Amino acid sequence: MGEMQQYGVEIELDAQVAEGVYSNLVLITHSTSEFIVDFANVMPGMPKARIKSRVVLTPEHAKRLLRILQDNIVHYESTIGKIEIPTPMPNHNTGPKMGEA
Repeated sequence: MGEMQQYGVEIELDAQVAEGVYSNLVLITHSTSEFIVDFANVMPGMPKARIKSRVVLTPEHAKRLLRILQDNIVHYESTIGKIEIPTPMPNHNTGPKMGEA
């Protein structure tokens, strides 16, 4: 599809990757040598979420990602407005189940 020149490296973006993957759940784990970031999509009423994409990063690269995400959020909020994170609604199904005391 398109190519970008950034940091002295030619970046190639093919059409399939350019479409992106929607994610509303991120799971992050790590070892001493890498961070694993799994992107999933959870649909209301569905008991399962399937991981759609996995990115494996070195710890140094994960920290760079953290910094650039923070910079981009600050820029977004200064030009577009504050990003509000809603408080989760209480789950009323957390009490004892039938037959439990």
